[in-house]
Amino acid sequence: MSMETLEFVIYPDGRVQEKVTGIVGKSCTEVTAAIEAQLGVSLAQELTSEYFAQTVQQTATATTQATHSEW
Repeated sequence: MSMETLEFVIYPDGRVQEKVTGIVGKSCTEVTAAIEAQLGVSLAQELTSEYFAQTVQQTATATTQATHSEW
């Protein structure tokens, strides 16, 4: 499990750079939507490979078969 982080860099001219790591898929946009709405106009957006990744769910089923033999 990776750590989810939001990193902000505030430049002297008022620009804010936001970097999201550890959140897989499009849910990162949901996490940051409220913050971005308060910050103002977005000038650019660069999507990372984590944005395009998909979460993997694995399930395992074990089947056992008992046999009885008479030697």
